[in-house]
Amino acid sequence: MRFRFILLFMLAGIIPCLAVLFSAVKFYELRAVELRTAEIQNQCTILCNQLNDYSYLTDTSSEVINANLSQLTNIYNGRVMIINRDLQVVKDTYSLDEGKTDVSENVVRCLQGETTNYYDRRNHFIEVTSPITEAGSDKVVGVMLASVSTDTIEVTRQILYTHGGAVAGIILILLTVLGVFLADRMVRPIHKITGAIKNVTAGYSDDVLHVETFTETRQLSEAFNKMLRRLKLLDESREEFVSNVSHELKTPMTSMKVLADSLLEMGDAPVEMYREFMGDIAKEIDRENQIITDLLSLVKMDKTGQNLNIAPVNVNELLEQTLKRLRPIAEQKNVEMVMESFRPVTAEIDETKFTLAISNLVENAVKYNHEGGWVHVSLNADHKYFYIKVEDSGIGIPKADQPYIFERFYRVDKSHSREIGGTGLGLAIARNAVVVHRGSIKVYSNEGEGTTFTVRIPLIYVAA
Repeated sequence: MRFRFILLFMLAGIIPCLAVLFSAVKFYELRAVELRTAEIQNQCTILCNQLNDYSYLTDTSSEVINANLSQLTNIYNGRVMIINRDLQVVKDTYSLDEGKTDVSENVVRCLQGETTNYYDRRNHFIEVTSPITEAGSDKVVGVMLASVSTDTIEVTRQILYTHGGAVAGIILILLTVLGVFLADRMVRPIHKITGAIKNVTAGYSDDVLHVETFTETRQLSEAFNKMLRRLKLLDESREEFVSNVSHELKTPMTSMKVLADSLLEMGDAPVEMYREFMGDIAKEIDRENQIITDLLSLVKMDKTGQNLNIAPVNVNELLEQTLKRLRPIAEQKNVEMVMESFRPVTAEIDETKFTLAISNLVENAVKYNHEGGWVHVSLNADHKYFYIKVEDSGIGIPKADQPYIFERFYRVDKSHSREIGGTGLGLAIARNAVVVHRGSIKVYSNEGEGTTFTVRIPLIYVAA
């Protein structure tokens, strides 16, 4: 990772530098050629005007013109040729082509009145043509062809490339050093986070991670600490759950052993006492069986890949059947049970699991109620969800306990709950049954004023 960062950092720095260097050299070359061409063109124009005064096309012996041509050749390290209308070279400062015919395209175009110029980058020269007109008219009678060297421009280009390359090299070295420094600074917090993650795999660490070098590492640290807190909470919850399960399963067994040992110690115990003790043992066996049944129900619901038997169900009828089954329990405590349906509701649910959730809510509403109290169950729906509300006039739940009532084996009043009965798993089972239907469950309660549970379930089940 560090090497890739350094490489990318160097490329990000050196590529713009090279682009600027090549652009600057290219701009210089074009500008220098443009200025040199304009300068030669201007000199040729001046000389062409002088040629008519000395009739140079017919007589090349003028010392003034020859001196000017030699000066132009020497100053610009070039060659000048004078060509008449018959395309014959009447003067060549290099004395190579005098008397010969020049039929080059630029010469022909110039004889037609068009000034031309051409830059040969490979051979390093500029070629310029300028028309020679007849005195007093625009008639072209000859052409001045000037070829000048651009060696000085090429030398300057090479110097610019050399110096620019040296600067780019220095920048590259500086970028490398800076890249190594920045990479180390950036990778160091990542290594610290990686080390913390390794510590977690070996066993949860109590250390809180503080890596705030950058915004991203601070966010990673916060996410890591949040995850660590969640893992610790889950671990503590698991340990507490195992402890609670052990305690809940051990309590009935301890009671049965005490009762059985008492019977064994009394060899001549009356039959009535045997029956009483055996009745108590049977109750403890039922209680043990209920705990195991609830645990199995909870484990099945905890499985993320559990099988749900989803089918369209008449929720109104399901609630009526559930309340009918629980009505004898309510009558034992003289609790009035009322159901209210605002509209017919059919939803896609797992009937067995959903019935288990509602049964636990209603049964708790009856168990933790006052003698002569009431339980009110209502059903309503909109276009997307159906809603079930279970209200009671019972003992209520303290505000401090409400965040924990859906935890397994949690009891608000352990002594009172033991007298009433139950396993402490009812609300956990109810919550899990609602969650697997992609629903939600909430509680509203004041101590001594009763409790209200609201359940919201989608009418159409959507798999995860």
